[in-house]
Amino acid sequence: MSQRYAAALMRHVMRRELAKRKQLVKGTLAGLLPQQDGADVMRMTETRIYVGLNDAVTRKQIFETEKYVGVLKEICRSYRAAFSVDIEEGGYYHEDGEYTEETSLVLVLIDADRDVVRKIAQDLRSAFHQESVLVTEDRIGGCFVVEETSD
Repeated sequence: MSQRYAAALMRHVMRRELAKRKQLVKGTLAGLLPQQDGADVMRMTETRIYVGLNDAVTRKQIFETEKYVGVLKEICRSYRAAFSVDIEEGGYYHEDGEYTEETSLVLVLIDADRDVVRKIAQDLRSAFHQESVLVTEDRIGGCFVVEETSD
C-alpha cells in the first residue's frame, strides 16, 4: 500500500470515526450507560482491520464481494474471534498517480488479543492478495444491555 493511499485512507477513516463517535455519544449509548458513577461501564479495546478487495497487481476486484466476506468469516472462525464486518466503498490514488475506486471490508473486533489481531490481519492480507492492510485501535466504553430479573 502506498504512503499516499495509506494517508488518504487514514484521513477518510478518521473523519468517519469522528462522525460515528459524535453520533454514539449524543444518541443511543449516552442513554444506555449508567450515569451514577460509571461503575457499569466497561473499558474495552475496539480494533478495526481495513482490507481492500482489489488485487495488488491487477488493481481490480477478482471475485464477488460475498466470496471475500465468506473468506473473512472463515479466518475469524479459525481464530475463534467474535467479530462484525462492514462493506465500504472508497477511492484513492496510487503512487503513480492512477485513481482507483475500491470496495473494502472493515472487520471490527472487541477486546481481541493483539497477537490474534496481527495473525488475522496477516491472513487477510495474504488471502486477499494485498500489499498491506490497515489496523486501527481505540479505547472505548460500553455495556451489555440484558434482561432485568426481578429479585
